[in-house]
Amino acid sequence: MTRRARISIRAALAGLACVAALAGAARPEDLRVVYARAQADWPASAQAMGQPPGDLAPSALLPPPDPGLAALGRAFFHDRRLSASGATSCADCHQPAHGLSEPRPSVPGVGRKTPSLHAVIHRRSWGWDGRHKTLRAALLAPLTHPAEMGNADLEALIRRVEPDYGAELTAELTAVFGDAKLSSSRLADAVAAWLQNQDLPSRLDRFLTGEGELTDQELLGLHLFRTKARCVICHHGPTLSDERFHNLGLSSFGEASQDLGRWRATQAPEDTGRFRTASLRGIAARAPYMHSGHFATLAGVVRFYARGGGEVRARGAAEAARPLFAEAARLAPELQPLDLSESEIAALVAFLQAL
Repeated sequence: MTRRARISIRAALAGLACVAALAGAARPEDLRVVYARAQADWPASAQAMGQPPGDLAPSALLPPPDPGLAALGRAFFHDRRLSASGATSCADCHQPAHGLSEPRPSVPGVGRKTPSLHAVIHRRSWGWDGRHKTLRAALLAPLTHPAEMGNADLEALIRRVEPDYGAELTAELTAVFGDAKLSSSRLADAVAAWLQNQDLPSRLDRFLTGEGELTDQELLGLHLFRTKARCVICHHGPTLSDERFHNLGLSSFGEASQDLGRWRATQAPEDTGRFRTASLRGIAARAPYMHSGHFATLAGVVRFYARGGGEVRARGAAEAARPLFAEAARLAPELQPLDLSESEIAALVAFLQAL
């Protein structure tokens, strides 16, 4: 046997030993060896039955938008004149300091937490229940929602603000669009361009591209995220979301705060209690968490999943016989109780803070 062959065999055996060690208590030195390899050689990621496997991926950064268009978008995003009252801008609810969301649990009159706009460019549907089929529609909808910006209709809004914008932003509008006219589509496209600039590479992105490191605790969190904790089943790809809808048992069925999720958009019984998987990008800044701010901390979220999700109970036979109860009580099959130690929960939280 040649020396090169002996070295190759020793390296392979060392690698197998590291992988075997990861089946038990993962040691930092073992994780460093395994996760220093090409991603194709990492331990297999958790997979739900009947679903294709997913894994982590760097953010899908698009070519930079036109700087002039993005600058207009920033101006529109922060302008309270776009609300009927003149008191609310997009940025008042989608606060950059709070992960393009806000720290209150839900919006009065809406009943849901303001969704983050991170990775919004890459989604397939928009809103917690996926009711918006295009990004433009999602960005324009709050302008006419009575509990948000309260305009009667988009045409009336444009007529109201166009004189101001035509006077103030004549050069900027003309440079981008060829004239100083304002329309709802131009407004939405400009805001989308500015939002695209808010998706910056994270520490995870730099790790995945070989340009940065994770701490030992974060690396353990990454390993758990992909394997034992099963997070990667729904949170994968560049957006860290499968863009699907799942029932986590948080519909508050039969209570004053009941929210039947995607059912509100589709009226399909099987959509009862399902909500869109949120992107985890920028998650550390977005407390409280879930569609109605159920959890104040990331540790609370991890413990919720470790319990196997929520539970929808019937308070008597009459409630159990109500339409949609069976569907509300049927949790997503991806949910399973997890035996996570306190140190593993802390490691997962540390990893989430690197996203």
